[in-house]
Amino acid sequence: MTDTHFGFERVAEAEKAKRVEEVFDQVAQRYDLMNDLMSFGLHRLWKAFAVSVARVRAGERVLDVASGSADLARAFAARGAEVCISDINGPMLARGRDRMADAGRLAPAVQCDAERLPFRSASFDCVSVGFGLRNMTHKDAALAEMTRVLKPGGRLLVLEFSQVWKPLQKPYDLYSFRVLPWLGERVAGDAAAYRYLAESIRMHPDQPALAAMLEHAGLERVEYFNLAAGAVAVHRGFKLL
Repeated sequence: MTDTHFGFERVAEAEKAKRVEEVFDQVAQRYDLMNDLMSFGLHRLWKAFAVSVARVRAGERVLDVASGSADLARAFAARGAEVCISDINGPMLARGRDRMADAGRLAPAVQCDAERLPFRSASFDCVSVGFGLRNMTHKDAALAEMTRVLKPGGRLLVLEFSQVWKPLQKPYDLYSFRVLPWLGERVAGDAAAYRYLAESIRMHPDQPALAAMLEHAGLERVEYFNLAAGAVAVHRGFKLL
């Protein structure tokens, strides 16, 4: 049986999706509060930057994969885009759907696996995934699916934690492995979920490796933008054919 990583732990591939689902079932209700606390509110700026480089125009169709609480989706809808949100986790999808509705932005909400998107090929002008790719078991398959559903000329945006600037590695590790689990325990009641967060970031491909994965998925003009000294990066690629 093939295995993969769940944080630093090796688990069977079939088990990883279930373990990730359990993490997000646990943290869904405090997800947004923890995002603000963990990033000191900077996640809002990172998402705003990702939306800006997506260059979404009114009337375009956007699919937000692993939408979570739908921050990106709401921003795209505010620009006049026709947005669909998707997530593999039911409680997180419901939270995103409710937050869209609270903002007066109704959108289809589809619970699905990003590795098997239930949409026709060439359906969307833009596909985005914010802080979700690193949780997927087969990232290459998910990127291929996101590319498949893009129209020619469409673009894929990946906003994700990445590899921080080397001189900051030690303080970043201290924050990640000491402060984050402490916050998780006191705010969300689950230190293990935020220990997994820190570990999953270390197991995620770095900026050049992820750029190569986007190219392998069939995207061109791939580039990335480092934010927060590389702790976060936005990758963008275009489907030209």
